[in-house]
Amino acid sequence: MPHPEPAGQLFIVSAPSGVGKSTIIGKVMPSCPKLRFSVSSTTRPARPGEIDGKDYHFLSGEEFLQGISSGRFLEWARVHSHFYGTDRRIVEKWLKAGYDVLLDIDVQGTRLVRCAHPEAKTIFVLPPSMDVLEERLRGRATETEEQLAVRIAAAKREILEASWYDYVIVNDDLQEAVEDLRAIVRACRSGRAARAPAVKTFVMSLIDPTLSLQ
Repeated sequence: MPHPEPAGQLFIVSAPSGVGKSTIIGKVMPSCPKLRFSVSSTTRPARPGEIDGKDYHFLSGEEFLQGISSGRFLEWARVHSHFYGTDRRIVEKWLKAGYDVLLDIDVQGTRLVRCAHPEAKTIFVLPPSMDVLEERLRGRATETEEQLAVRIAAAKREILEASWYDYVIVNDDLQEAVEDLRAIVRACRSGRAARAPAVKTFVMSLIDPTLSLQ
């Protein structure tokens, strides 16, 4: 009897802006063929170079509001006059097919997703220090001092939430942070809940000698 394929595992990664979360995720994805990345939906206009379906699913305001009414989103929020959300249909389709799914969402969104998927594994990425984070944000040279102050204040609020996440990665060394995230994904695939179908197969074969393992 073949071993049943483990059900898909949901992973949620959160971090303040400027920590390097997207870079870490981008380096992990190619080495995890069973891991799928959930692209968020948004009503904000696409920026130069952004591709619909790759960077975001770009929706009209009407489409997004209809999605809210129909329960389309696992989580959603309004940020700076634009809506952002995670499409429930895509995530649950992948999970049922046995794929692991990774979400890149904020603390508020993580709380909402865990209401629907309490088994989700949550991962928070920290900067080495607030000084380093501020230096990284300034290095991007994309924001005014006022905007930078808002980013830093938001980062402090988010970091206060890190203590209830299942795992915490400190992005001091990028390669180590990448290996940490990859290790978390691999370890969770061998967890008791994930391997329950395989364990059941072994147990049944021992109870009933007519069942054989292949």
